[in-house]
Amino acid sequence: MNELTFQNLQEKEMSFEQVFDRIIKFMKLNPQGNYRLMIGTDSQVHHDYTLFITGIVIQNEGKGAWACIRRVYIQRKMEQLHERISKETSLTEEVVALFTEERKNCMIDLILPFIYQGATFTMEGHIDIGAGKLNKTKIYVEEMVARIESLGLEPKIKPNSFVASSYANRYTK
Repeated sequence: MNELTFQNLQEKEMSFEQVFDRIIKFMKLNPQGNYRLMIGTDSQVHHDYTLFITGIVIQNEGKGAWACIRRVYIQRKMEQLHERISKETSLTEEVVALFTEERKNCMIDLILPFIYQGATFTMEGHIDIGAGKLNKTKIYVEEMVARIESLGLEPKIKPNSFVASSYANRYTK
């Protein structure tokens, strides 16, 4: 599968251009909404490969969402936790980079006329790590959060990183 193709339950083999068009179409349904564009990646080590799933979710809070995933296979078992977490963050960064300034402005321009009626738009990077005392990934929180912040996104970690830890996770099995 081409690494830059996306899919969801309705459509397979979508280009990023098609994904972006679906996001714009979803936002145009209710431009006065409260939108969160969330991107996050999870992984699962399988017998002889590691599967990474990056989720893209556009949510109009309280009024639904549209989502898709991107699959990336690495043909080896990536058992080192830091390497896997770092690769997850890199794949999130790769998809975030597709949302150019022009594309971000296109999304913002849709809601701009409705800002004074309460319309909002935020972009979040969901990281499948947690800061809890017993969480093995807590030592990577500072590093991965800094990477997501450097992209201008609001970083979210467990339990608030549901695009990575729940939506993408569902497809890694």
